[in-house]
Amino acid sequence: MMSTLDPRKQTILRAVVLEYVAGAEPVGSELLASRYGLGVKSATVRSELAELADLGFLEQPHTSAGRIPSDAGYRYFVDELVVLRPIDDEAKQSLRDASQSGDALQSLLRDTARALSRFTQLLVVATTLRDAGVGVRRVVVSALGPTQALLVLILNNGAVENRMLECPPGLTLEQVAHINESVNRAVAGKPLRTLRRLKTPATSGVTSEDRFAQNVCSALRALARELTKGVAVSEGEQFMIAQPEFQRDLSALKEVLRVVEDADALGDVAPADGVNVVTIGKENQQEALYPVSIVRDSFFVGESEAGFIAVVGPTRMRYEMSIPLVTQTARALSESLTRHFGR
Repeated sequence: MMSTLDPRKQTILRAVVLEYVAGAEPVGSELLASRYGLGVKSATVRSELAELADLGFLEQPHTSAGRIPSDAGYRYFVDELVVLRPIDDEAKQSLRDASQSGDALQSLLRDTARALSRFTQLLVVATTLRDAGVGVRRVVVSALGPTQALLVLILNNGAVENRMLECPPGLTLEQVAHINESVNRAVAGKPLRTLRRLKTPATSGVTSEDRFAQNVCSALRALARELTKGVAVSEGEQFMIAQPEFQRDLSALKEVLRVVEDADALGDVAPADGVNVVTIGKENQQEALYPVSIVRDSFFVGESEAGFIAVVGPTRMRYEMSIPLVTQTARALSESLTRHFGR
């Protein structure tokens, strides 16, 4: 559970985030005391910085350097302290125009991603979902022997997908039948898109049944991503190269870009209700994405989720700008797509 900070610590943490985002240099107590009118001496600020570091909200890159926010510090800032900036009329109109400029879907997505990338000065990734609304009729999990099982996904449009699964040692036919029943209760009758973020049952992960349930859910998530993957575009790689973090570590940037080439890999960060989501550093599921934050929102055709658009940048991101810009862009895309493709 995240610690509750008193008002002075909140002010200091917010100041550290803002200063580090702006300058990409560790922030010292003297700068904070002189610039932010805290009403206390730098020694007091230094003590507060040390306490924030003990709580896990700040890090000290070098012994004599100032402090920088940790992932937890950015998380507290986003959840409790960020003041979202209103989007000016010019930006709103530009994003609206971009979301309406292309005749083809891919052109529309690219123009929109390019506009958002220009405003955020960060990488933007967008992808659509294909056949995401197709219903799941049932799932069949059956043992083929002591070490293998067959997973069958049957959809309402008649499509059938099969996958071979490994069985952990000691798995019984009764356990396979139990998992088959549990999975069907969870997914039968639901849209295919919900399987993309199917949660594995909360178990210890120790027993054979637990491990096999994890295998089944993982296979269903992979199948759903494969079956619903549509058009994907990305814009703004040049802005990532300009970031100080990645100028110091080009190999980290290459790994980030490698992962986001498969834009669908970013879809796992969002909840099923498709609201705006921010994941920071090690909150991302893939290690290659630990150096970045992702601000993601879904767009819709009518009431049906049609895809997502995401801003990807260093954890030292201007959250107060990127969050409302992503929200506005997703809204503009939803309006345009609903007008063009809604029924």
